[in-house]
Amino acid sequence: MLRASRGLWKQRPQAISANFTQQPFLLARASFGRVTDHCYLSTSSTQLIQTKFAHWIDHKTGRLDTAKLEAKWKARWAEIKPKESALSKAPLSAEEIQRIFYVLVMFPYPSGVLHMGHVRVYTISDMLARFHRMNGKTVLHPMGWDAFGLPAENAAIERGIAPHEWTQRNIGIMKEQLSRILADFDWDRELATCDPEYYKWTQHTFLQLFKHNKVYRKEAVVNWDPIDQTVLANEQVDKDGRSWRSGAIVEQRKLKQWFARITDYAQELLDDLETLDWPEHVKSMQANWIGRSEGAEFVFKLDTSTTTSKASPITVFTSRPDTLFGVSYLAIAPDHPLVSTDFLPSSHASHVLDRAQELLNNLSGGSDRAQKTKMGVFTGIYANHPLDPERKIPVYIADYVLSSYGTGAVMGVPAHDMRDYEFCQENAVPVHRPVVESETAESTSPVFVGLGKLRKIPENGEFGGISSKKAGLAIVSAAAAKGLGKRVVNYRLRDWLLSRQRYWGAPVPVIHCSDCGTVPVPESDLPVELPKNIVLSGCGGSPLAQATDWLNCKCPQCHGPAKRDTDTLDTFVDSSWYFLRYTDPRNTSCPFDASRASAAMPVDLYIGGVEHAILHLLYSRFISKFLWKTGAYGLNALNQRSDIAKEVRVAISQRENGGARNGEPFKRLLTQGMVHGLTYKDPASGRFLKPEEVDARGSSPRIIQTGETPHMSFEKMSKSKYNGVDPGDTVSKYGADATRLHMLYLAPPQDVLEWDTVSIVGMQRWINRVGRLVDTACKSVSSEPFACSADDQKKWNKEAKETYRQTHIAIQRVTESLETTFAFNTAIAALIELTNYLSAVKDHKHPVFGWSLMCLVKMLSPMAPSIGEELWEILRNCGYLRGLGYNHVSEGDSVFKHKWPVLDQKALQKLSTTIVVQINGKVRFKLEDVEADLEENAVLQLAKSHSQASKWLFDSQSQPKLILKVIHVPNKLVNFIVSK
Repeated sequence: MLRASRGLWKQRPQAISANFTQQPFLLARASFGRVTDHCYLSTSSTQLIQTKFAHWIDHKTGRLDTAKLEAKWKARWAEIKPKESALSKAPLSAEEIQRIFYVLVMFPYPSGVLHMGHVRVYTISDMLARFHRMNGKTVLHPMGWDAFGLPAENAAIERGIAPHEWTQRNIGIMKEQLSRILADFDWDRELATCDPEYYKWTQHTFLQLFKHNKVYRKEAVVNWDPIDQTVLANEQVDKDGRSWRSGAIVEQRKLKQWFARITDYAQELLDDLETLDWPEHVKSMQANWIGRSEGAEFVFKLDTSTTTSKASPITVFTSRPDTLFGVSYLAIAPDHPLVSTDFLPSSHASHVLDRAQELLNNLSGGSDRAQKTKMGVFTGIYANHPLDPERKIPVYIADYVLSSYGTGAVMGVPAHDMRDYEFCQENAVPVHRPVVESETAESTSPVFVGLGKLRKIPENGEFGGISSKKAGLAIVSAAAAKGLGKRVVNYRLRDWLLSRQRYWGAPVPVIHCSDCGTVPVPESDLPVELPKNIVLSGCGGSPLAQATDWLNCKCPQCHGPAKRDTDTLDTFVDSSWYFLRYTDPRNTSCPFDASRASAAMPVDLYIGGVEHAILHLLYSRFISKFLWKTGAYGLNALNQRSDIAKEVRVAISQRENGGARNGEPFKRLLTQGMVHGLTYKDPASGRFLKPEEVDARGSSPRIIQTGETPHMSFEKMSKSKYNGVDPGDTVSKYGADATRLHMLYLAPPQDVLEWDTVSIVGMQRWINRVGRLVDTACKSVSSEPFACSADDQKKWNKEAKETYRQTHIAIQRVTESLETTFAFNTAIAALIELTNYLSAVKDHKHPVFGWSLMCLVKMLSPMAPSIGEELWEILRNCGYLRGLGYNHVSEGDSVFKHKWPVLDQKALQKLSTTIVVQINGKVRFKLEDVEADLEENAVLQLAKSHSQASKWLFDSQSQPKLILKVIHVPNKLVNFIVSK
């Protein structure tokens, strides 16, 4: 970057140029802003301004000086950034609300390392934000940090650094990395979930849930490290059920935990999926997670000869009530209330309790291992069949039954359920014969899982011979008449476990008093800040429980001695409302102003990884709906305010009902696939190879040590596979613009992207071609302004008309790609094709060529922002834009302040066409370059006067043949049916 100084102006030109050996720069006085042969200095900036793109290219290497070019534009953007952004004032006018476009990318965890997956998603969001801004939208494009979580706590233990210090350092590093890929975010809205000014309002949201009875506390199973005496997250338990730190076998213990009643919203979370413009597979994943199923609950009373009369009956849910008579056993969770010396037969109690604990421990780290095995133990207890009390059903403990799901008990029907059949085989449980059979064909499998009809056997009684559907309804009615059954709707969804026994999270804002019980922290006392100077060791239980000065407090109600809750909130709570805080991030009196949030919500476009398709999105939907229902934002909240004009309410109503309704937070969702890296593996040992172990030159890579050809594949980037790519290295070598273009071009965003830098040179070459095209054009500044009325177009020559059409084809393809289909590779392909076309245009002085070149630069700019800005500035400074009559450009101008090219649908029509001429249905010749939409008579005259017509339409005596019929397909063919 060159800077003018008083000292420089006093030097001779030779002395000045000696300071810059790469290009023969000549400097003009900054006070005049005068253009020289090569460059000039702006009057409003000390930035160097080039008048030729070629001056950015090293003539020895042919490479673009991307570092200097990008540095120039990052500095310029910092100067011209608007002082006020969207939602800077409230309430907004109806017109301002209608212009808002909220594009949001899922905020990252500040690990300190930006990987290629980050580059992909932030390139996409930045491009789309710039695109919508050029389309006249007031774009909201914020960024923040999902900063709480286990990694920072682990780093504190391993490195001896406080979590907040580690986090802040990483945020600084990642902000610089984001700057390197030219991402333009609303940094004035930046937030971090670990900031007390943010988690104050996370705690406030928890208290609102508490107030509306949407959170509660109950015992739940946790992973317990018996050596370190601490709770472990599932990811801290290895595949063998051992603690990642101590190596101890992890136990399952019950602790009191906080839960949110998300199940209260299960049906509307399911129903409102239909209002969302989301990928179908994501909506399907959400629907399956919610898991609505219609069925029945049956009550099995316990046989009092095998247990005490105080034991409660076992209630089970089934979606197949027609199989009730096929029950072979009941299965309960290892921690079911019946698993107790109070209820187990003394002959079985000791063994059963030991086995139950083993089964519980097998669940450590999640239930995956339990789903792969079918371990169980007989309790010694029997239950009575609801409709056949003489039948005694054995009760087993099974590791696939979870106490937190449903009633913690299921009925086992091995003849009609494969899991139940496998359990019986594994645990030697007698299998009751099938009670349902196929209505169409005899099944040879021992397990028939389909619907059919009930077999006419004694067990089925009066229900034999009835179809599964009708029999199911009749069986439920019969059980209901005895008070032992009912029809119910069940959901797979469970209430959200909110609490974590960790330090680095938002403390649960609750106080426990021996007299008053559970007392919420008063709003005036928020935030409940994390205590400082805690030594984190990973041992000894909750870190907050050890901070006695912080732990001991006074009860807000009776003012007696009390203790704070030592749990912290799940990080999903932090990320379940951050999109609302972005609308009003500096508000100190409430989480956000209702009018600001209502003006921006729902988010127009939410972008992020498909790996977050279930939990993050589901929890965000729940919290957003809760806040909307309780009047934190939305039309209902504004209807209570007298300062909101009627037309503003109408605008917000239109926004609320424009697709995503009922408090849904994200109107449209774009999920991008992972980025995979090229992976080398030794064919002999299967060992992953480091890049330096492979000679990748040429078309056939070789292992340096052995000379063998390695196995090559594209796999998820990871340290263990040595296939990670440092985005910083890629940007340094190829430039941010080429990196962005390459990332967008390699694959559609929803697909896995196989990262390969071999073809990135194609993007570099294209950039240089566009630059040469601009440099060439600047030598031929148009002398007449661009005008495209119907009368003007009649005066254009054929080349100008085709240029206009080709440009609008590109405008249509690029606009559709960025606005609707998200086929970004198609957009870039369209721009490359337009570049190729313009490179062949002969008349550069025609205003249509200039207009087309201007459109090309505009459409390129959101994808390659610094290149787009530079090309726009060159066109402006050489007088090219003003020559076209584009007078509303000024020094210091930005291409992103100008409107996106508007599509002219009429311009897409072909100017000329090729018409096939058939004689009696056979192609005989073609009419080339025929004016499009020519009338039939004119087409027939052209065909008859063609040089080939005499051969086919005239006889040997040169007399015209009799034309019996003519078939004309406009712009395609004409078929003469002639006499033979």
